[in-house]
Amino acid sequence: MTSRFAHLGLLAALCLHVAVASAKSPDAAKPTLLSVDQIYGSSEFSARSFSGVWLPEGHRYTKWLPTSDGSSEKGIVAIDASDKQRDVLVPAGSLIPAGQTKPLAVASFSFSADQSRVLIFTNTKRVWRRHTRGDYWVLDRSARTLKKLGGDRPESTLMFAKFSPDGQSVAWVHERNIYIEDLLSGEIRPLTETASDKIINGTADWVNEEELGIRDGFRWSPDGSRIAYWQFDTTGVPTMTMINNTRQMYPETITFPYPKTGQQNSACRVGVVDVKTTETKWIELGDPREHYIARIMWAPRRERPGDSEPVDRMAPPAADTASPDDLILQEFSRLQNENRVIVWNVDSNRMRTVLTETDAAWVDVHDEMFWLDDDTRFTWISERDGWRRVYLGSRDGQTLTPITPEGIDAIELLGIDETQGLAYVIASPENATQRYLYTASLTGNQWQRLTPDDQPGTHSYQLSADRQFAFHTYSTINTPPQTDLISLPDHKRIEMLEANDALRKKLAKRKLPKAELFRVPIGDGVELDAWCINPPNHKPRKKYPLLLYVYGEPAGTTVRDRWGGSSFLWHQMLAQQGYVVISIDNRGTPQPRGRDWRKSIYRKIGINAPEDQAAAVRQILKERKDIDPDRVGIWGWSGGGSMSLCAIFKFPDLYKTAIAIAPVPNHRYYDTIYQERYMGLPSDNVDGYQEGSPITHAQKLEGNLLLIHGTGDDNCHYATSEMLINELIRHNKPFDMWAYPNRSHSISEGKNTTRHLRALMTRYLNDKLPAGGR
Repeated sequence: MTSRFAHLGLLAALCLHVAVASAKSPDAAKPTLLSVDQIYGSSEFSARSFSGVWLPEGHRYTKWLPTSDGSSEKGIVAIDASDKQRDVLVPAGSLIPAGQTKPLAVASFSFSADQSRVLIFTNTKRVWRRHTRGDYWVLDRSARTLKKLGGDRPESTLMFAKFSPDGQSVAWVHERNIYIEDLLSGEIRPLTETASDKIINGTADWVNEEELGIRDGFRWSPDGSRIAYWQFDTTGVPTMTMINNTRQMYPETITFPYPKTGQQNSACRVGVVDVKTTETKWIELGDPREHYIARIMWAPRRERPGDSEPVDRMAPPAADTASPDDLILQEFSRLQNENRVIVWNVDSNRMRTVLTETDAAWVDVHDEMFWLDDDTRFTWISERDGWRRVYLGSRDGQTLTPITPEGIDAIELLGIDETQGLAYVIASPENATQRYLYTASLTGNQWQRLTPDDQPGTHSYQLSADRQFAFHTYSTINTPPQTDLISLPDHKRIEMLEANDALRKKLAKRKLPKAELFRVPIGDGVELDAWCINPPNHKPRKKYPLLLYVYGEPAGTTVRDRWGGSSFLWHQMLAQQGYVVISIDNRGTPQPRGRDWRKSIYRKIGINAPEDQAAAVRQILKERKDIDPDRVGIWGWSGGGSMSLCAIFKFPDLYKTAIAIAPVPNHRYYDTIYQERYMGLPSDNVDGYQEGSPITHAQKLEGNLLLIHGTGDDNCHYATSEMLINELIRHNKPFDMWAYPNRSHSISEGKNTTRHLRALMTRYLNDKLPAGGR
């Protein structure tokens, strides 16, 4: 699709042609308009998703069929992908606690290795972003006994419960410590003990959870004799304080350690605790406050025919004493421009670095490290030649052999099928806004697309354990997602699992304006990906307001050929009202366009991106005479809120209205891991931090600004918006502001909040950036 609209003028001509043709249609003359209440006041336009989970062996998958489901089968059902044979593994009736009349509300579940027991997670509570705290119950399938874990501990206070490899016990986290519970005797023993609220075992502090995704912070060893875990010591880390004025009669303060750029981090280390003795052995890696241990995993082990003992895939060379107890760690420098892959033999305390990944900017955390069955090679992802490629590495890390082509970004490595000699990879060599499935031969001599050519858009896959089947979900920017069960590698559809037919029919009746993907040239041969929604019944000789939707930072993109849910429908609603709505991905966003594209933003957050965005908007205004240059607005959330501020502050002649939601007006006040990764230390990049921070340019405001923030935002703090407010007042700049009491970064808590927010935004645009052609 992108190649069709490489030149902006062609897009403008096509969009105008379609709009004029639609205006002549009697049906199009009376479109059914969307409203905020319809989009956000109900689930009428919500897409359904498929929730199957593959079992860890073979090609069976499980589904939870709730009692409200229309199926005659209730509970956890296993389905064989090859013949569709169904087996009710856990009847819903077996999940009714004693004295109760209804089954547990299942949030998630997992089986012991022999599937004799099932672990149920229920009654969940949110911890920062996700529901990771709750109650855990174990059902013994043969004995038909259902038991709640945790003894007499308060409800909804257990985290990350996991069966031991033999299924005889469960380890879980409670109040910053790891416990083990014997399923036969009921005995509960602490594996770590600390009364200090500064020490966290088995999970993470705020910044490591938010930026490195460390939530579940412990790992059983393959033989079940040990548990490896993270420990964070927050002593000395500056604390953030938020005030909740609405929960009770007097204000309540909420404090938590939050290291801002240049400040002291938590001390991070990894230990291995012996389950029997509860003694912990620690790995020594230098200053624990000046590194990040982003990932840990036990070296995989497998039985070989004729072997009496399991084989360790990362065992020391033959000259050393072999041991099955190797732990693999990814250790990052504080600047995150170096990632050391370390193998630590717990028994001998021998540590060695097998691979070091470096970059002049930053390197990424890797969750795509798979071991081949020959025990001598593993997969690794690297941008060392300018593109994100999949490599096979030798056990000692001395040899890396690429298996994906040069000049193509491997967006994600899904898995390895050694029987077929294939690696399954998500990539999109020709169109950065789309995603397709490819296979790469393990010898590196073959690269083949599996996703059918007649299915454009974005495709995602969940592979079965044996790689013979997959759940395949795809959508386009204008069509909701559909999920199929397919076979691999032929990509043959076996069954449609979720089609979202009801939603598709409702949307078809609305005759909503379609989005078009195109590219905007901004000079020097650079083109930016973008999408556009034009008003229906468009009059070519009139001028319409332009609203830009922006993010622009390295953590995400806005221009994808995939269904965008309620936010996309809101943009379509605005187009119905008479707005041209466009979104653009500047350089520095994580599009599959090469390392230089993504890392051109290094040390220049808030500097390069607004310039790219402004250049693209000027080109659009030059090409499209149907857009009113006096009615150009921009909006964004989080990093997009910061970009919206930069836009209206730095380019007051271009942008007339901006809505900035939950921004970071001063980069110095954001967290260490994110901001230092992309900007370096404040002491080493004084000019970059100052020039890139919107607050530096607040005095240039000339247009209309609406600042929106939740006062309970633990991520991008409300206090930073207060600082911006003071700066705007100091320069006598009028603006509008709306605070949502005790709402988090998503501003979604509380009845009617999301609908209220979107209605507020709509009214502001209607008032300050009037809709319709003139």
